[in-house]
Amino acid sequence: MKQHLHKLWPTTHGTHRAIGMSRIRPTFMRQRLQDLGGYMGAGGSGRHRTFFDSGSAAAATATTLGAKAKLALIFGGAASTFALTYYQFTTPQANGSGQVHPDSPQSPVADGESKPTGNMISYEEVKRHNTAESCWVIINGIVYDVTEFLDVHPGGRHVILKAAGTDATRLFTPIHPPNTLETFPNLIRVGAVDPETVPKLIFEPTEEEKRIAEIRANLPPPSAALNLDDIEGLAQGVLSATAWAYYSSAGDDEITNRENSAAYWRFWFRPRVLNKISHASPTTTVLSFPSSLPIFVAPAALARLGHPGGEVNITKAAAKEGIIQGVSNNASCSIEEIMEAKEANQHLFFQLYMNRSREASEALLQKVEKAGFSAIFLTVDAAVPGKRERDQRVKGDFAGPAVNGQDRAGNGVAQAISGYQDPDVCWDDIPWIQNITKLPLILKGIQCVEDAEKAYESGVQGIVLSNHGGRQLDFSPAPITVLRELRERRPDLLDDKNFHVFVDGGVRRGTDVLKALCLGARGVGLGRPFLYANSLWGEEGVRRAVQIMREEIVTGMQLLGVTSLDQLKPEMVKYVDRDPARIPPTPRFDPPRSIQSS
Repeated sequence: MKQHLHKLWPTTHGTHRAIGMSRIRPTFMRQRLQDLGGYMGAGGSGRHRTFFDSGSAAAATATTLGAKAKLALIFGGAASTFALTYYQFTTPQANGSGQVHPDSPQSPVADGESKPTGNMISYEEVKRHNTAESCWVIINGIVYDVTEFLDVHPGGRHVILKAAGTDATRLFTPIHPPNTLETFPNLIRVGAVDPETVPKLIFEPTEEEKRIAEIRANLPPPSAALNLDDIEGLAQGVLSATAWAYYSSAGDDEITNRENSAAYWRFWFRPRVLNKISHASPTTTVLSFPSSLPIFVAPAALARLGHPGGEVNITKAAAKEGIIQGVSNNASCSIEEIMEAKEANQHLFFQLYMNRSREASEALLQKVEKAGFSAIFLTVDAAVPGKRERDQRVKGDFAGPAVNGQDRAGNGVAQAISGYQDPDVCWDDIPWIQNITKLPLILKGIQCVEDAEKAYESGVQGIVLSNHGGRQLDFSPAPITVLRELRERRPDLLDDKNFHVFVDGGVRRGTDVLKALCLGARGVGLGRPFLYANSLWGEEGVRRAVQIMREEIVTGMQLLGVTSLDQLKPEMVKYVDRDPARIPPTPRFDPPRSIQSS
């Protein structure tokens, strides 16, 4: 199948342009491709297969295949205000009517007509249940009664009621793992919708979708990106306004977000020369697990907003590049999908938000340990969501959970996915977690030396100096600043081989990583850069981001005069209390430059 489609859509830069077909049913596609004289291989695995080349840039395409069939696929648009794959697959039948993908079963029916077939539910019946008193929705061809679920939906009742009595598949799929419906007992499965009664739907691309499709069609190859700022600049063009706002937004005036990067500029190297540096190795261990680089993928939510492969793309890329991935509690791919994609010897960390329901947290901890994760990163800096105004202004089709009976419509994606976190998570929860799981426990979000000391005394295996990417409390200190203070006040914590200190936030250069390691960090996390890279080129984009960091780290080591990471010492950096001149302009602080397509 892949070869067949690639012949139809050649690219301008020598690589194949993939056609995104999110969650197309294998039996349906097999029959249709046989009709076209094509062939479908057995790509993918599990009960949900995705026919998508995660390593390629996708393009919006509408092409006629011969005289009998039409394939119109659009990838990267902002349907339901998110960048996602959606499609229309029409094949003329003997009676002249058309069929489309089973997730939106379609056949023209006059208004008011109800034609139940067997035990199936007619679309006309579904339409009648469109209120808070009786709310039905269709997801992947199945009718659900979600009336009792409205007030406990993490995204609020507003978004469900907006789709009441209709097919909600397009709204549901991009941000929910495939097994989501199985985890909610409040959902009542009414039955399958009768495809013969569903009106034919033709989705016309919006202006934003057209814009994104045009940009994607002219994307340069991953190799055109020379640094992580290049990747970020390109990603803004291919993301919907809602996805970009969610990924890039930060707290209040976003001062901390900028300071996270700017703080690294105040540390200057003191290089050593006349050392043999032809063979420099950046290999290390992260929590005693081998890693080809002293970096890891910091957990970040909703990777599918940028690419339908989502976190699975990152898992595959991390395996090939030999680094460790942190998986978000709010990942858009399921634990099962991610673990199925990982390599046998690959290590993954799981990021946990403490749930208001301790029973839910206990069950999740047991699940991730059984699944094979190697460590737990408990986020401690986001008990309540920060005020992310860019995210709130764009809003999108999301609402936060109801609070005091009030539905928080239009509070942005971050608010929509944050309702279950317990604002009363405290130090007493640390031994509670340690009694449930034997996995190493890391506290993510330490922002002062005093809390680092408490964490050390609590018996956890390590901490991440982080302020949630500047997305929480504005004017919280940059992680590298806290690391410097920790080096000055409690060097024993950094020198204890059984206590691991990581930093996460603002890192965009290999030299940033080396500065943190000089001061005693064991590793450095990067979050947004991998989301942006995934949004552009999927798995290959993530690999390119890792490769950029590898090149910069190795070159920086050689120019510092070291050949292994254990040779980096505090005396190799000096703090300078001023900001350097920014010439030429830097995209982190100035308008991003563009990359010309090759």
